[in-house]
Amino acid sequence: MNLYLLINTLYDETQLLPLQVKDKSPAELQITAEQLLREAKERELEIVPPPPRQKISDPEELQEYRLKKRRAFEDSIRKNRGNISNWIKYAKWEEEQQEIRRARSVYERALDVDHRNITLWLKYAEMEMRGRQVNHSRNVWDRAVTILPRANQFWYKYTYMEEMLKNIAGCRQVGANTFIHRPHAV
Repeated sequence: MNLYLLINTLYDETQLLPLQVKDKSPAELQITAEQLLREAKERELEIVPPPPRQKISDPEELQEYRLKKRRAFEDSIRKNRGNISNWIKYAKWEEEQQEIRRARSVYERALDVDHRNITLWLKYAEMEMRGRQVNHSRNVWDRAVTILPRANQFWYKYTYMEEMLKNIAGCRQVGANTFIHRPHAV
């Protein structure tokens, strides 16, 4: 079967089987594999490249850019409040902008939407730890283990944080609370 017939074989939509080809003679115009590859390569060049990254030169331009991004994030959240990945992307972007208070606000709003999402709590506490906000991080861990006491990751990471801070008493306290909240987890 030549390439032309292979490309132009029609399928019956109800049976998904090839229909009978009426004309089995070779096509007048034969296409080689090299021609197909060359045409595909030419079409790749027709694709418009993405716009260059924006260069920001002054504080006013930076503020304008941030406002535009915040509006885009808020619009995506407004369209689908339940999509936690949008909330996390927004909070991470705010953290990248060194706007920790805004990122904290985004996480708190996201927790109002879904306070049972383990990933959300983990990302929130990890952001506080990256920012060296120990007390904020402890507060987040305390709230997380109170709301979701059966989530093992919270207990492990909370204990690990206290251990990294060389707070042995705090580490023991978290361990003791594990057994209070989860008596069967031995």
